[in-house]
Amino acid sequence: MSKDHFINRSEEEWRSTMTEEQYYVCREQGTERPFSGKYWDTKDQGTYVCSACQEPLFTSDTKFDSGTGWPSFFEPLAPESLERQVDEKFGMKRVEVHCSRCKSHLGHVFEDGPNPTGLRYCINSISLQLKKTKTIEK
Repeated sequence: MSKDHFINRSEEEWRSTMTEEQYYVCREQGTERPFSGKYWDTKDQGTYVCSACQEPLFTSDTKFDSGTGWPSFFEPLAPESLERQVDEKFGMKRVEVHCSRCKSHLGHVFEDGPNPTGLRYCINSISLQLKKTKTIEK
């Protein structure tokens, strides 16, 4: 990824472009409540991009129902679109994932997902925006 691809803004600039909840999750590593986000049960087809910078992150083809209340994916669109960091808050050891372009917090990745990867990227809806290619009726 080229250096000009990165987005470097001050926290004041980020705060001015985000809702309070989006800033809390994306910039302060917060988490939305399970089953509260707009994408946890969405079946619409398309590409999920970072809500802060529009970097393509996941496709609907890799989304699955994990039963956790957050959108879950078994594979990113491109490995280089995500960065991983060990998160040891709250007495647990987890792996946090960030957008590699703007460093926004997205969620966590766990090793209890489906084949073919065995991974579960558990992502906050507010960190995502779905660019739809097709709407599926429920």
